[in-house]
Order: sequence, then structure tokens, then C-alpha cells
Amino acid sequence: MLKKKGLLASMLSFGLVLAACGGNDETENNGGTNEAANEGTNNGEAVENNGGNEEAVEVEAQEWRFVTEETEGQVQNVYAEEFAELVSEKSGGQISIDVYGFGELGSEVDQVEQLSTGVVEFAIISPGFTGTLVPEGNIFALQFLFDDDQELNQQVLNESEAINEHLAGKYVEQGIMPLAFWTEGAMQWTGSSALQSPDDFDGFQMRTQESPLILESYEAYDANPTAMSWGELYTGLQQGAVEGQENPLFFIEDANFHEVQDHLTISNHNMYVTMTTVNPDFYEGLDDATKTIVDESIEEMKSRSFEIQAEQNDAALGLIEEATDTPTEVYELSEEERDAFRELAVPVRDSYRDESEDAGMILDMLQDEIEAAQGN
Repeated sequence: MLKKKGLLASMLSFGLVLAACGGNDETENNGGTNEAANEGTNNGEAVENNGGNEEAVEVEAQEWRFVTEETEGQVQNVYAEEFAELVSEKSGGQISIDVYGFGELGSEVDQVEQLSTGVVEFAIISPGFTGTLVPEGNIFALQFLFDDDQELNQQVLNESEAINEHLAGKYVEQGIMPLAFWTEGAMQWTGSSALQSPDDFDGFQMRTQESPLILESYEAYDANPTAMSWGELYTGLQQGAVEGQENPLFFIEDANFHEVQDHLTISNHNMYVTMTTVNPDFYEGLDDATKTIVDESIEEMKSRSFEIQAEQNDAALGLIEEATDTPTEVYELSEEERDAFRELAVPVRDSYRDESEDAGMILDMLQDEIEAAQGN
């Protein structure tokens, strides 16, 4: 059974409103406890799961919480709702998951702490919001690291030892257990003027998250990167406080950024990576049958997550192109044009190596894995 609830004022105070692809991207683990952490893990008698053709297993009646960084209908929330449905089906209806969207339990920064302290059992967390906790997670801020082929990138995310073992282990140390890393789509640029070469970024006021590596990447193009929360971004673009921004297509269209931007550049300069996470103590405390239900549902969602983002991003591009009331010029970078940006972006990787003792090892291993997937 899938449920969705509103703001739980008795549990938490409402945090700064941000969105998955915007806002401040770093947080600290401030600890803390909440009695609600133990509320939903074992609420009833064990029953047998006789659903479908699966072997019957005994499962305790339970109610879990799953928080996302996006609103209803957006990629993360669709993912969480479908995951909840899978778990419900596999448990014979004994396990229900309450899905909370963007802002219902506070900001993305709040959600990181809520997961690590057990206020929620599951969360979709973007590594960009954990830079203080896990500096190695800043690897996903590096531009032109991954391939232009998003399906190949998802394969790398699914199979990478660098990501799923070494990087994931860094998160577990901070009370965050990644169950899957997945893409919400390629990042694209919008601007008040055309963005087709590094020269176009000279002095350009580019809105970014506060990740130092993202800021450094745009400084390498001679832009003036400006950190701005998502809640201020539409007005900031409309009034010219910033001249452009980056996001996947589905988010650009859903937030109506194309209405106040004249140009959209299909740059594929990065991809927006997020991760499905669980509280480690909660997960390790599950019995084997329940843990299997979670693991199987996560595995099934790996291919489905790619389908969800592809469907939404493809549809968004069509809607932007068809918006005649607010026309937006769409330009796709050639490989030669991408190379001009790549040449300036690659040196920023040296700054990532300085993030921690293991950062260089993780980067080198991931680069080798990407090249192997490319057949190089």
C-alpha cells in the first residue's frame, strides 16, 4: 500500500525550500535522535507473501518512510512511488511506504540528517548535497567525465567498483548506505544569450550550486558563477540577477526556466547523478526475507529509473520546442565544440584529487571503468 503525507510539523520544522537540482549543496552531520525513527519498523504479525509466483516468505507488517528531493510527478518521486509499489506487492501488502516529496520534511540538507539519524528509513540523496560529509562524492561535479551516451553511463553506475564499493563505503561511514546510483539525465545549459563556446561564458553570470568544483569548472570558462537557491532562481533569471543555469531537461521544463531564457544548449557536459539510500542500522536490522524484498525491488528499479528519466527528459524537450508563446532557441553542441569545453574542464580533476586521500584512487578507477565501457 502506498501512502503520501503532508508536512509532519510535530516531527520536524520546515527547512529552507530547495529543489533536487538547486540550492545549497553541502551539509554536516549534526547527529541528533528522533523517537519517530523506531515508529514504523515492526507494527504487526508476520504473514506469508503468496503474491505472484514468488516463494512464500514470512514478513512483519511494517510502515516505512521514503523522502525525495523533488515534487510529485518528477523523476525522483515517480521512482519512490514505484519502489513502494514493488515492496508492497512482494510483501503481500504487509509493508507500506509513505513517500514524502520536496519540502515536506524540510530541505535536501535536512533530509541527509534525517536519514543518517533514522527519522526516515529511505531517501533519494544527490551527492552534491553531501560535499562536507563525503568529499569524494564531489566526483559527480566534474564536467565531461562521463560519456555522451546516457545508457552507457547508467551501465557504469550499475557496475562500477569505484562507485558502488569505494565511494559507497565512504557514505556508509556517515550513516548513509547507497543501494543504487542512477542518473536523472544529462545536464544542459540555458542562457539569456547563446552558449556555444567557452568564449560565450566570458563574464557570464552562471547560477550554480555551491560545490567548489562546479564553481571552479565555470571559472575555467571565465564565467562568473553565482550560487543561488532554487527558490530564487526563476526570479533571478527573469530579472537578470543571473544569466543562465544548468539542469536536466525535465527540470528545466517543469520549473518553467525556458520561459525566461532565450537559449537552450544541449551540451551533455555532465549528468545529474543521485542515489537511493537507506539507513544502515535499519537495513542491517531487517530479517533476511524483508532484506531480500528490498534488494529485489532496488534491482528492478535500476532499469526502470533509466526509463523514467528518459521519458521525462524526451517529453520535456518536445514541450520546450513547442512552446511558441515563449520561444527558446535550441542548439546542440557538436563533438568539436564539446572538446573545446572539455579541454578547459579536465584540469579541474586535479582539484578533486586533493579532496581526500582516496579521491584520486576513486577517480582513476572510475575513468578506467568508463573507458572499458566505451571499448577503449
